[in-house]
Amino acid sequence: MGTFLISKRKNDEFQFVLKAGNGQVILASEGYTTKAACENGIESVKKNSQIDERFDKLEAKNGNPYFNLKASNGQIIGSSEMYESVAARDNGIESVKKNAPDADVKKNL
Repeated sequence: MGTFLISKRKNDEFQFVLKAGNGQVILASEGYTTKAACENGIESVKKNSQIDERFDKLEAKNGNPYFNLKASNGQIIGSSEMYESVAARDNGIESVKKNAPDADVKKNL
């Protein structure tokens, strides 16, 4: 089962990552100014991860595929790592879909 981990950055912003059952980070958020906003971001991931159209499949300048998960308003709520192949990126999306809805939330503050 997946886990959301909330942590605090050096600039005092809050961030979350979604880890798969094997501990690998499969999605990382932007910075949030409050813990409550960060927690709202997690709820948004849980909801939007079940809607295929919310995943933007992209390619970095170096050619590596990655994806962003967007909220209904178009705002990015999470980004993946860079992958070596399109198939690996698509597996990452499936992992987010599978792990996000029931993931526990832990705080590392």
